[in-house]
Amino acid sequence: MSEVGGRMSKTIGLTGSIATGKSAVSKMLADKQIPVVDADVAAREVVKKGSEGLAMIEATFGASFLNGNGDLDRAKLGELIFQDETQREKLNQITHPLVRKYMLEKQQEWIAEGAPLIIFDIPLLYESKLTHLVDKVIVVKVDPEVQLQRLMSRNHLSEKDAKLRIASQISISEKAKLADYVIDNNGTLEETEAQLNRILAELR
Repeated sequence: MSEVGGRMSKTIGLTGSIATGKSAVSKMLADKQIPVVDADVAAREVVKKGSEGLAMIEATFGASFLNGNGDLDRAKLGELIFQDETQREKLNQITHPLVRKYMLEKQQEWIAEGAPLIIFDIPLLYESKLTHLVDKVIVVKVDPEVQLQRLMSRNHLSEKDAKLRIASQISISEKAKLADYVIDNNGTLEETEAQLNRILAELR
């Protein structure tokens, strides 16, 4: 928690697992004018053209991972790191500290503006061991069979591929046990928002 002019500012971690509906909850928060600092946006920002992150990627992996415009060739780099854990670790060592720095800078900007609540939307909050950055954690969960069906239809994946993606993360039931608040997203968006409103009332 950080204090601004006598008012306390809390940073809340929002997470889930693939296809559990975290993005829908993140959008609800943004619609309520609550500042959301998104780790996925941060990850894109820190490697954009002309950035320190992109220069480090070029130095580590070579200029062939940039396209003709001098932007990162995400598809090519993705192919390399998904097949090779050593290369993936090299990339993480470049990007993770930069993403953290970006998010903490945004957090300070919102604290300076007097925001009472700031959301850190971090898909891999537990996997990346980033819970120390937040005061409380909200996990968005659905039943495993709902998660599987949603992922298969959303990403046009076979059951086998969808299961592999789900298995690459900590299970949603495990995350729910670790969380301060859990939103059950099996029902309608209205039911999800009602749960979110109750949590926000408690946090405030």
